[in-house]
Amino acid sequence: MVFSSIVFLFTFLPISLLAYYISPKKFRNAILLLTSLVFYAWGEPVYILLMIGTIIFDYIMALKIDKHRSDKRKSKSIFIFTLFVNVGILVFFKYVGFIVNNINGLLHVDIPFVELALPIGISFYTFQVLSYIVDVYLGKVRVQKSLISFGAYVTMFPQLVAGPIVQYETIEEQLDSREESLEKFGQGVERFIQGLGKKVLLANNIGMIWTVISAMDLGKMSVLTAWIGIIAYTFQIYFDFSGYSDMAIGLGKMFGFDFIENFNFPYISSSVTEFWRRWHISLGSWFRDYIYIPLGGNRVSFGKQIRNIFAVWLLTGLWHGASWNFAIWGLYYGVILLLEKMVFKNILEKTPAFIKHIYTMILVMIGWVLFASPTLVGAVEYIKVMFGIGANPLIDNTGIYYLYTNGIMFIVLGLCSTPIVKITLDKLAGKTKFKVINPALITYVLILFLTTAYLVNETYNPFLYFRF
Repeated sequence: MVFSSIVFLFTFLPISLLAYYISPKKFRNAILLLTSLVFYAWGEPVYILLMIGTIIFDYIMALKIDKHRSDKRKSKSIFIFTLFVNVGILVFFKYVGFIVNNINGLLHVDIPFVELALPIGISFYTFQVLSYIVDVYLGKVRVQKSLISFGAYVTMFPQLVAGPIVQYETIEEQLDSREESLEKFGQGVERFIQGLGKKVLLANNIGMIWTVISAMDLGKMSVLTAWIGIIAYTFQIYFDFSGYSDMAIGLGKMFGFDFIENFNFPYISSSVTEFWRRWHISLGSWFRDYIYIPLGGNRVSFGKQIRNIFAVWLLTGLWHGASWNFAIWGLYYGVILLLEKMVFKNILEKTPAFIKHIYTMILVMIGWVLFASPTLVGAVEYIKVMFGIGANPLIDNTGIYYLYTNGIMFIVLGLCSTPIVKITLDKLAGKTKFKVINPALITYVLILFLTTAYLVNETYNPFLYFRF
C-alpha cells in the first residue's frame, strides 16, 4: 500500500485516525502499532513475521544490554551480537544474491542461490533499530521498557517504508508524552497534501517521459533527447521522494509526532557538498552519527579522513541497492566531495553563483544516470550520448517534440524545486482576514481533488524508493 493510492487515502487512513483518536491516550501506541502492522502486511504478508521477530529480538537485547551495563565485557558482547544479527538479516535479504553472483563471475563457479523478494523498507527500519541499539549501549537514551512503544517506533507506518529515518533519540520523549492538537493536525494535513501533490501531479507526470526515453535505442538517441530524459528523471526522483517524505512528516503530525526534515530544496545548491546537506538529510545524519564520527570524522590524519569519506560513501551507495551501479554512484560522490573539500573550495568561493549552480546540477544529473540505469555499462553509454561522445545526432525530432510538449511542465517543476511555491502558500495561509474562505485552503482542496482524479483514472503510480 502506498500513500498515493485511493485505498490508503479514503479507507486505511480515515479508519486509522478514527481508531487512534477515539482511544484513550494510554492505548494510542498500541493502536499505532496495530495499524502499522496491518499497513505492512497489506503489501508484505509473508515478511510480517520478520518484522515482529525483529521487534521482539531487539527489545529483549536492549533490555539485556541495559541490565548488564555494569559488566562492560558482557554488555559489549550482547551489543556486538545484536548488531551482527540485524546487519546479517539486512545482508541476507539485500546483498547475498549480489555477492554470490560476483563470486560466480570471478571464480567461474556456479553457486546456486534463490533470489528472495526484498522486504519493503528493510533498509529504513534496520537503520532505525540500529540507532536505538547503539544509543542504548552508549547510554545516550533510556532503554524502552514497553514492548508496545518500541514496536510502534519500529513499525510506525508514516515513515516505515521510505523514511525519513527517525533516530530513536529524536522521538524518545514523544513516544510516551506527545501532545496531539487540532493545530498540529491541520499542519499535518497541509503537509500531507503538499507531498501528495508533488508525488502525483509532478513526479508521476514527468516520470513517464523518463520511462519512455530510457527505453529508447541509445544508438539512435540524440544529445538533446538524452538530456531531456535525465532532466525528467532528476525532477521525478526529487518530487517522488521528497513528496513521500512530506506525506510522512504530515502523517506524523496528524498522530502527534514531529519528524525531522528530509529535504531542503537540494536543487538550489551551489556545490555538491551543499546538495548533500539538503538531500535525504536523515540518511546523511545517520551515516555521520553512526559511521563517520565513530571512525574519527575529520579529527584524524589526512589519510584516515580520506578513508572515512570513502567508507561512508561506499556504504551510502550500497545502502541504496546491491549492484555495482550504486557502489560506483556512492564512490563518485565520495570523490567529488573530497575534491570540493581539499581542492576546489577556494575556486568555488570565487566562482559566480549561476556557474556554481550549473556545475552542481550537471554533476548531480550524471550521478542520477548511474543511479537510474539498470547496468553500469548502460549508464556509461547514456552519459556518452549526453556529452556527444559518438555518432549520435545533436538534435532530432524526438527531442524537439518532448521539449515542445513539456516545456511548460519543466518550467513549473523548476519553480517548484525552489522555495518560491512554499513561501507563496505560507503567505496565503497567513491571510486570516479571509477566515473560512482562505486562499491556501482553496489551493489544498484543489490539489486533493486533482490528485484524486488522477489516481482514479491513471495506472502509472510508481514509488522509486520502495526498492530500498
